[in-house]
Amino acid sequence: MLTMNIKNVDFGAMASRYKEELLGNVLPFWLEHSQDTKFGGYYTCLNRDGSVYDKDKFIWLQGREVWMFAMLYNKLAKNEEWLKCAEQGARFLMKYGHTPDYDFYFSLTREGKPVIQPYNIFSNTFACMGFAQLAEATGDEEYARYAKETFRRILERRSNPKGIWSKAVPGTRPLKDFALPMIICNMALEVERIINDPEMMDRLIDECLHEVLDVFYQPDLGVMVENVSAVDNSLIDCFEGRKVNPGHDLEAMWFLMNLGIRRKDKALIDKAVEISLRVIDYGWDKALIEKAKNITLTMLEYGWDKEYGGIYYFMDRNGCPPQQLEWDQKLWWVHIESAIAMLKGYRLTGNEKCLEWFLRLDDYLWTRFKDKEYPEWFGYLNRRGEVLLPLKGGKWKGCFHVPRGLYQIGSMLEDISKGKEACI
Repeated sequence: MLTMNIKNVDFGAMASRYKEELLGNVLPFWLEHSQDTKFGGYYTCLNRDGSVYDKDKFIWLQGREVWMFAMLYNKLAKNEEWLKCAEQGARFLMKYGHTPDYDFYFSLTREGKPVIQPYNIFSNTFACMGFAQLAEATGDEEYARYAKETFRRILERRSNPKGIWSKAVPGTRPLKDFALPMIICNMALEVERIINDPEMMDRLIDECLHEVLDVFYQPDLGVMVENVSAVDNSLIDCFEGRKVNPGHDLEAMWFLMNLGIRRKDKALIDKAVEISLRVIDYGWDKALIEKAKNITLTMLEYGWDKEYGGIYYFMDRNGCPPQQLEWDQKLWWVHIESAIAMLKGYRLTGNEKCLEWFLRLDDYLWTRFKDKEYPEWFGYLNRRGEVLLPLKGGKWKGCFHVPRGLYQIGSMLEDISKGKEACI
């Protein structure tokens, strides 16, 4: 049961706390420590104090940082330092980051030499988002062209994302992954002004909504599974087929809420809120709860750790031992994305359960992930909520989830504090 007090929430003070953290702490950290002033692009492997411990450059984090500073320039303030940071990263990606057919590598050396092949389509998706935001910020047609070419290549690879780089033997157990339609739901809103083909974008969004809600979402469980059969969309009883990632589920739901705003589709928003509440209940650190629990509670409770607090990283839909040894870790992005989903659900529907969950997540974020001695936030905690790795960035953590979450949550809290009506 939730016990958070929602009667006297000071939304204005909370909004100030998030925005001050973004502008006074997190963004200055990345501006100072991540930019490679000699070769271009960004370092992401940063120690607790911001010192660099590895100089390889991971492409999807390069694209994310371009996107972050260009987006904030477009939506928060016309800060020339932010735009300069985004542009230097984009130039590095344009010069070194991709093959002639706009497949973006997974990683490069500091100087820009390819290290790992472009097997990961998410290198493409985040580069596409970054170029689209930068084209909007500058009006530069070359950035727009890069966004369009990368988008074209993403659509070409959709049915077989890893292509020649797949390790799976063809035909034995073909799987379809939830992460790609989930990301495209978000990417579509980022690039539609640059692509400028409303009919095509509506078809794409329809296809991805169908995949998320009708293929991967399992109503009897109340959550999405990460993989289904690529042949007939059925569940498969294997490690990958049983995998549940509560953080992915909740991130996807706020993407869907944004699509509901775009389409003025209240039913889609209500559905996303309903599923979000089920997932967060499912993933808050405990064993699988009763599958029949009320749909408006079980999504978050499914993943919430009843013993130590926080949301599990991975779970198994049948309650079997997960194959990922890090399954019970508490990760920064899982909790930030869940907080966005819960506050957005409250903002759009007034559902007080969403607000209760947001307040619980807010408390966990600020007491566990925030580093009280150095800028930026920790990324990896053990199950008990203790810091597991003191790093501020690495192969997977970069300038993305923390600043995006601080910006989105701060903006929503500010709107709520001012009584601004949500536009649906």
